[in-house]
Amino acid sequence: MASLHRFTLFVAASTLLLITAGALVTSTDSGLAVPDWPNTYGYFMFSFPLSKMVGGILYEHGHRLLASTVGILMIGLAVWFSRVDDRRWVRYLAWVALGAVVLQGTLGGVTVLYFLPTPISVAHAGLAQLVFCLTVALALFTSQSWRTGTAAPNADRILARLTIGTVALVYAQVLVGATMRHSGAGLAIPDFPLAFGHLVPPEWSWPVAIHFGHRIGAVLVTLAVVATAGYMLVYHQHRLELRRLAWLLLGLVTIQFTLGALTVLSERQVGINTAHVATGAALLATAVLLALLVHRHRFTDVSLSNASVALPATPSVGVVR
Repeated sequence: MASLHRFTLFVAASTLLLITAGALVTSTDSGLAVPDWPNTYGYFMFSFPLSKMVGGILYEHGHRLLASTVGILMIGLAVWFSRVDDRRWVRYLAWVALGAVVLQGTLGGVTVLYFLPTPISVAHAGLAQLVFCLTVALALFTSQSWRTGTAAPNADRILARLTIGTVALVYAQVLVGATMRHSGAGLAIPDFPLAFGHLVPPEWSWPVAIHFGHRIGAVLVTLAVVATAGYMLVYHQHRLELRRLAWLLLGLVTIQFTLGALTVLSERQVGINTAHVATGAALLATAVLLALLVHRHRFTDVSLSNASVALPATPSVGVVR
């Protein structure tokens, strides 16, 4: 199982790299640098000459090669889980992840063939984030701490709701950001932190509305992360794994907010814009990890015998545990 865990971590890291490569394609406007699919200028994907991988072709074709590699890795991962993992729901989740990758690749091809339609491009981006979260979850489920740990049947309901709400807000923000990016609204409001010199845009259009909505979403996500992390650090500071994730969440949301501001101020500089997408994926995955750990008592492979390490019931105000 240790080998499977390490391989799952590798697949998760590869998936994050794939998201970063996809963000680079979008940031450089290279989505149609290769106009055909699944071939590349008539070549079989893996036989395309390296000498021709220049400019936007390098980004788009490189993204395709990386996506194919991740797909192959996911096939191996699903088969490996089927052979060695004794938990049916985990084996099922591995195959769901593989199916999601296949659908993701199909959406990527359709996006090219239909000249980057916004709805399909947004679906492509949103599904990529889900695939990454699935691989991160599988890595957690194969970890030694998950397999041997214990949990009690009752959890802190406030923290349980906070973690679920944070995941929902972050993912909604990811989708709004993808819509903004793929509809060309990234600089619809060219100044920051004001909007055309005002707190609220004086004039409205669809690009302005989606851009301003993304800014509002950034504030809401930041508040949700601060509330969730702060609650954990106050009431569950004895849980090392939760405390670490709380600080990681706070760090990532700070970096993400800063990158969002710099994306506008730098007029969508490629490196900053790409890092903004990748950090958003890391933030979402961290929120998912935290939610899974908080709701750990709901999983059938976890022992319910030891209540001492479990999340206590909703704490009384003023009591620090």
